[in-house]
Order: sequence, then structure tokens, then C-alpha cells
Amino acid sequence: MIPSEMQRPSLTPLIVLAAASLSGCMSSPMINASALDYKTSKDVIFTPASWPAPLVADIYQPASEKPTPAVLLIHGGGWNGKERRSDMTAIAKSLAKRGYFVMNATYRLTPDWKFPAQTEDINEALAYLRRNATDLNLDPDRIGTFGYSAGAHLASLAGLDPKNHIKVIVSGGTPADLRFWPDGRLTGLLLGGPLKGNEAIYREASPVTHVTPKSPPVFLYHGTADTLVPIEHAHAYIASLEKNQVTHEVYWIEGRSHVMAHLFPAQAISKAIDFLDQHLK
Repeated sequence: MIPSEMQRPSLTPLIVLAAASLSGCMSSPMINASALDYKTSKDVIFTPASWPAPLVADIYQPASEKPTPAVLLIHGGGWNGKERRSDMTAIAKSLAKRGYFVMNATYRLTPDWKFPAQTEDINEALAYLRRNATDLNLDPDRIGTFGYSAGAHLASLAGLDPKNHIKVIVSGGTPADLRFWPDGRLTGLLLGGPLKGNEAIYREASPVTHVTPKSPPVFLYHGTADTLVPIEHAHAYIASLEKNQVTHEVYWIEGRSHVMAHLFPAQAISKAIDFLDQHLK
């Protein structure tokens, strides 16, 4: 049994305090030498008026004469943290400079909203991209999902759902099997209670149960010293991918915890973007 539970109370302060020193560490390895120009639109509402709550995203649109591949970027925060910009802006910029249309999206948070509200929001974000593909100059047949921590959980669920027709998944520090936390506080807030008596929804909310031989390629990265989302999650995900013979690549960030693997990802983001290039371009 794994005693730890995913929590990230100190992630946002760490990013704020270390912004100057981290900017080079996080951004430099990610950007291609022939970086493209892009424009940014912030706080774009992507949900229809009838949606339970209005949700926004930051849009990064590269300069291109032809429709570009797109990446839906999903932030972490234990399903209850508003960390979209502090979590994902550096990655969004790097993707845009490599020629990807990027949507850095929000979703409904616990404890006010329980699963599957979060997956419904991510699916709606994907629907928004496809509805507006022509105006946004993106290719609706070349979309990937990319997230870290709780965002990786949602990126994986969306990417593994065959109805979404996702071409590739990038998933870092992934809570891959929520049954590893039978009495977790954050999983309880997300799923409405402990595992006992809620087995079906825990299974439904665990990415490892949705992998099939038809799943898209997956790039995983994980800190080897992660105790918040223990490495067993990555091993379970890998085992499921291998069992179903799904194309995948794994990058281990040696000696780094959950938070530090996000702040100092070594070559993980660069390799993840290379993986996207293989499957979206």
C-alpha cells in the first residue's frame, strides 16, 4: 500500500520565490533554435453560456500560413489549485515557439465540483478547439494533451478516451491509479469519499484502466524521489502501456521530488516536445 497522497501546497510560492533563478533552467532547454513568433490571448472563455461555470484559457497561436498541430495544456494542483499560469506558462511558450497552437486551460476544482466535472471540462476544451479550428488556424486531426500532476491525470483520461481522437499524450508526475490512495484526502474530495464503497468511480477515474491497444502514444516523466505521487504510479502506467503494446517513452528525473521534478525537469520537457514532434508533425 502507498501511504502518500498527492499534495502541492508549496508549489506556487516556490515558483514565485524562485522565478528569476528558474527561468533559465526551465525555458532554455525547451526552445528550438529556429523559434517561431506567436501571439497570446489571455482569459479566453471556452465554455458555452449553458456550462455550469464559465472557464477560461490562455491561447498561444504561432505564426503560420498553414494549420498547426495543437496541444491542450492542463495544470496541476491536486484538482483544487488555480495554478494554470505559474504551472504551465513556460511550457506553453516553448511549445508555441516550436510551432504548436497551445491552449492552457482551467477546469472546475474540488471541493465545489467532483469528478467527472473535471473531465467534462477538458473534453469541452477539446471540443472548443475543433469547433474553432479554422479561425484558430489549427489542425483538428493533430491534437495532443499535456499535463503535470493532477493535470497529467486529466490529460491522460482525455487522451485515452477514444471519443476525443487524441494523437499523443504527455504526462508528468501522473496519478495513474487512484486506488493507490484508498483513504486519501484529495482523492476523497475528487471522488466523493474513500475507496471502500466507491470502487467503481475510483476505477473509472484511474488512467491505467483506460489503456487499450488503440490508445495513442504516451510520453511519461516522473521524479524518482517523488513521495507525493509515488513512483509506483508510473510503473503501473508503464505496465498497462506495455501490456497493450502502446507506443511510449519514459524519462526518469533522477533524485527529484514531485515539486522539484516540475521546477527542475532536466531534459524532460525537451524530450517531451521531441516526442510530440514525432507524432503530431
